[in-house]
Amino acid sequence: MTTPPYWKQASRELAARDEVMRRLVRRGDGLELGSRGDAFTTLARSMVGQQISVKAAQTVWQRLIADLGAMAPAAVLAADIARLRACGLSGQKAGYILDLANHFASGALDPAHWHDVDDETLIAQLTEVKGIGRWTAEMFLIFYLARPDVLPIADVGLQRAMRLQYNKGKPLTPARMTRIGKTWAPWRSVATWYLWRSLDAAPVTPEA
Repeated sequence: MTTPPYWKQASRELAARDEVMRRLVRRGDGLELGSRGDAFTTLARSMVGQQISVKAAQTVWQRLIADLGAMAPAAVLAADIARLRACGLSGQKAGYILDLANHFASGALDPAHWHDVDDETLIAQLTEVKGIGRWTAEMFLIFYLARPDVLPIADVGLQRAMRLQYNKGKPLTPARMTRIGKTWAPWRSVATWYLWRSLDAAPVTPEA
């Protein structure tokens, strides 16, 4: 895990402009966000974990690694759906991972160029892959790329934290969440992390 270089500045600025953030930053002092792994493996593992338990996902993942030798686009493309399904993937997920491998192998998804791509463009590119929706893409931008200004409005944890911290527990519309979030720019990922942290003392990591 590595600390984004902007983290301290973002925390200071959020605390200076928002009373709720000031309290949450103080409570979460020293707890930071980081990225790890490589892009293809991170996205593939997210696909494997969709809608199954952490334990089941780990079992399937270990079988895939053992069978393929390495989780890389070329290794996946050298297999077929039947072989991937034999590792425990559903037919749908096997198709998703093959589509992901094709996007990386063809250069449609090229991590070397992502530093030149804005958030919305990259989200659009990622969601072209079968099995990657906007939420998954946003989590990837926050946790893998450490992009500083992502606000995942559809995330249930963020929705819950914002209604507790900003609306006395009452539901907030997406439009109201967006308006509140504008005051956090360009550090909306950091604000989101502190709001997630307000719900649970455990370290924040993306869900599978």
